[in-house]
Amino acid sequence: MPSILSVPFFHDEVKAVAKLESLVWPNGPACPHCGDKNRIGRLNGKSTKIGTCKCYACRKKFSVTVGTVFEDSHIPVHQWLQVAHLMCSSKKGISSHQLMRIMGVQYKTAWFMSHRIRLAMKEPGWPDGGKLGGEGETLEADESWIGGKAENRAYGPIPPKQTVFALVERGGAVRSFHVPNVTANNLAPIIARHAHPDSQFNSDEANVYMQPGRWFAVHQTVNHAAKEYVRGDAYTNTVEGFFSIIKRGIYGIYQHVSEAHLHRYLAEFDFRYSYRIRTGFDDMARFDKALAGIVGKRLTYRSVGGKRTEAASA
Repeated sequence: MPSILSVPFFHDEVKAVAKLESLVWPNGPACPHCGDKNRIGRLNGKSTKIGTCKCYACRKKFSVTVGTVFEDSHIPVHQWLQVAHLMCSSKKGISSHQLMRIMGVQYKTAWFMSHRIRLAMKEPGWPDGGKLGGEGETLEADESWIGGKAENRAYGPIPPKQTVFALVERGGAVRSFHVPNVTANNLAPIIARHAHPDSQFNSDEANVYMQPGRWFAVHQTVNHAAKEYVRGDAYTNTVEGFFSIIKRGIYGIYQHVSEAHLHRYLAEFDFRYSYRIRTGFDDMARFDKALAGIVGKRLTYRSVGGKRTEAASA
């Protein structure tokens, strides 16, 4: 069986552009400026960039990267595809320093590329898309804290831990959220928006889940304080397993994630978990799904006080 890294579109720019076009334009080129699909021509001049098209309705030029997270990038498309595949196939993520070494680019470039891929991984319908669960489905809810331990810090102030709340559909998708703290006021609106009321809702014994639990067909709890972790079908081991993947990724791969960018990393972990092999996606199918999410999104940064701050995103 040949290596997946030997696939031509990872090395040939013409094939890479064709691959991207097959995902972004499954029905043929469409002008991102005026939307016309009928009066499109290919420009094949020697000095013309690969994949350049011209719309004879609005007279503007464009390529498949216009209107996507790849727009205005000087990185060749085949290198974008390499980075996307590395991020989609690495269960616990891949650091920007590792991408820098593999791709032979500057750290800043690797950092920008990885964050744009994370934006592509964000589900386009959230937070207003379909809900998790449904009749006959079980949802698990739990919260965790991301950050270093005091005993592991030799000097300096201890950075505060960040609170993450997650909803996991058993055998299905996950959605995680960075929240200020664990209160009913913070968690109840998320549960109402993202969890289907016909589901069985499983949580621990925390009071913050008591009122939301009444919205569901069934609400089962386990008493972790009494060292109860499984009682028949009542358990939260699935969502706790998801948190273990996040923590191993952040502590082992990324080392540290700032509060400002935590939501991007959560989108990355959500994506890989939701489209794992158990849900019918291998690495290449997950890669295709991520690339299909580049459309209609832009992410730019500006430097404020030496820190990168999002200037615009869609």
